[in-house]
Amino acid sequence: MKITLIEAFFGGSHRQWAEGYRCHSRHQIQLLTLPGRHWKWRMHGAAVTLGRQLSTRSPGLILASDMIDLTTLLALLPRHQGRPVTAMYFHENQITYPWSPADADVELQRNHHYGFINYTSALAADRVFFNSLYHCRAFLEALPAFLKQFPDYQETENIARIEQKSAVLPLGLDLQSLDIDPLPEKPEAAVLLWNHRWEYDKDPETFFRLLFRLHEEAIPFYLIVLGESFQNRPAIFEEARRRLATRILHFGYADSRETYARLLWQADILPVTSRQDFFGGSSVEAIYCNCYPLLPRRLAFPAHVPEADRGEHLYDTDEELYRKLKLAIKKITSIRRQGGYRHFVAHYDWRRMAGVYDEELKLMNS
Repeated sequence: MKITLIEAFFGGSHRQWAEGYRCHSRHQIQLLTLPGRHWKWRMHGAAVTLGRQLSTRSPGLILASDMIDLTTLLALLPRHQGRPVTAMYFHENQITYPWSPADADVELQRNHHYGFINYTSALAADRVFFNSLYHCRAFLEALPAFLKQFPDYQETENIARIEQKSAVLPLGLDLQSLDIDPLPEKPEAAVLLWNHRWEYDKDPETFFRLLFRLHEEAIPFYLIVLGESFQNRPAIFEEARRRLATRILHFGYADSRETYARLLWQADILPVTSRQDFFGGSSVEAIYCNCYPLLPRRLAFPAHVPEADRGEHLYDTDEELYRKLKLAIKKITSIRRQGGYRHFVAHYDWRRMAGVYDEELKLMNS
């Protein structure tokens, strides 16, 4: 079966998802992409550029991510091509995604248009896939209030139409590429890990303030900081580099997958403070490498640890996270002996997930 995978923001986790599926699928997948920058312009303009490119091809089934205006894309296809079967894949959505307080669009009340593009794209698609059950529920539950803010003709009955064609397809990850031998040696003290994007929505302020408290109390620990950084990264990272200098084993982007894997395996504890995660791919990668997770009891995170153990690993407040983090540091020898939840999250590997994607898309095309 032929599939055209459209990714208007071909960078970071979006790129890994597109390339991972193409690599492991049994279907014939061609990528149609634009560079992963200027996300707002991608949501407005990518449909015009990619629609022009698509008009010269035979697309087969279209699988498009949430960073494109699907309605415009379909409208620009030549009439003789007919309307292709289409699926939308939501990595995130702009209705429930937390906006940066520094973004001028919030103050100017221009922030609803991007959510409306997500809404009409979901309405136009034949099938709508979300990367987690949490994400699916959050999007559908937010739509009534989102639509009711408009003056008239709100068409809220369309929400049921979207719900009927929605399903969950977890994010595929290349987890087996993190398997290395031999594993790195660990220092005596516990190693804490940050392996997320260096952006406000991951709440680095809370993360590093917790570590500053540990440091001031002379609690022994080391620190590995990974993840992609950007030009306007939060200032707390430079403050942390300075104040925690004696604790740092690594601070910055890993230059290869092997280096990244080695640093994940060297880490012990993953305290996650994110305010936004519709799936949490970087957290799953760390858990796969036997990091001990301390996760918020919100967003998509509870699904990544067994239900019976959630009381140990989930928290509701920053203070509860701090207490659980101190306890985990204290019992690090026992934690290292026990191992972790590597096998619990292993099903997210593309070698398993690609077959699930293949079957879902094959059913659409039958």
